Amino acid sequence: MTKFLRILCLLFFLRGICAASSDTAVNNCQRCIVLAEQAEHRIAIADVTSGKIIWEWKPALCGVLPEHVKWFNNPSEAKAVYKGKYILMAASGGGVALVRIADKKTVFYGYAGGNTHSAAILPDGNIVSASSTGNYLVVFKTDTTGYNANGYTKKIPVAFGHNVVWDVSHKRLWTAAMDSMIAYRYNYDQAAPDLLRDTALLLPGTEAHDLYPEYGTQSLWLTNTTHVYRFDVATRQLSPAPVIQKNIKSVSSGPAGYPVIICRPKVSWWTDEVLDAQGNRVFMQPGLKIYKARWVLDDPFSE
Repeated sequence: MTKFLRILCLLFFLRGICAASSDTAVNNCQRCIVLAEQAEHRIAIADVTSGKIIWEWKPALCGVLPEHVKWFNNPSEAKAVYKGKYILMAASGGGVALVRIADKKTVFYGYAGGNTHSAAILPDGNIVSASSTGNYLVVFKTDTTGYNANGYTKKIPVAFGHNVVWDVSHKRLWTAAMDSMIAYRYNYDQAAPDLLRDTALLLPGTEAHDLYPEYGTQSLWLTNTTHVYRFDVATRQLSPAPVIQKNIKSVSSGPAGYPVIICRPKVSWWTDEVLDAQGNRVFMQPGLKIYKARWVLDDPFSE
C-alpha cells in the first residue's frame, strides 16, 4: 500500500509539472514548427526565427500511465489541429494522443499498435490512425478522460498504413496505401465510428509515405520512396511537386511567406534539420532525431 501511495503521489506531482507549464511562447510565435522528435521520444515545437525549441510534450510527464509510456516511443507524426491549439500525434510504439498546447494536457490517448505512423481528427472529434506494419487503420471513439481501457475501436485493413487526412469539403478520409489512393466515407456515428471504402485510384511508384494538405488549396502533398507529388482531391489528378524528390518523410506548407518545409533523413530514417523545398536549412539542432516536421498553423483543408 505504501508503495502504491508513493507511485500515486509521484503521478500527481508529474501531472502537476505538466499542467503548470502554461504556454505563452507558442501563442506568441510567428513561425513555429512541430517536430516528431525521436532522440527524446517527445513532441517538440521550435521557433524557426530563434532556432530554439520552446515547447515539448513527454508522455511520462503529462498524464500517460507509466505502463503506457512505451507506446509513445519513436514519435512518427505531430500536427496542429483545432485551429492550432492542440497537437495530434502518433508514435511507432503504437500510441496516439491529443494534446492541448496551452498546458500540455493529454486530453485523449489510445493504443493502435502495428507501428502507428499517422492520425487525423474526424468531424465529430473521433480519431483515426494508420499503422504501417499492422496494415490497418484504427478508428477511436474519443472522450476527454485521457485513457479508457474499454474505449471503442474499429480496425480497417489497409496496406502499408502510413497516412490519413480528413477532407472537410468532400467529406472523405484519404489514405495513400502502398500504391493506391483510397477514399473512405465516415458513418458519423460518434459512439460506434466506422469507415466505408468509397473509391481507390492507382498511384505511380510504391510505398506511399506522407500525405498532408497543401495550405490554402484543395491538394495534398504525397511522397513515396522516389517522388513528391501534389494530389488534387477535386480532379483526382497527380502532378509533380517542385521540391526535392527522393526519400522525403514529410512535407508541410503555409500561407504566403512560409517556405515549403521537408524532412529528408541523414541517418536511417531521421535527421537533425528541417529544409525548404530547395534544400536550404530552415531549422537545425545537433542531436535531434526528427522524423517529420509541420508548420503550427490552422488546417482549413481538414477543419
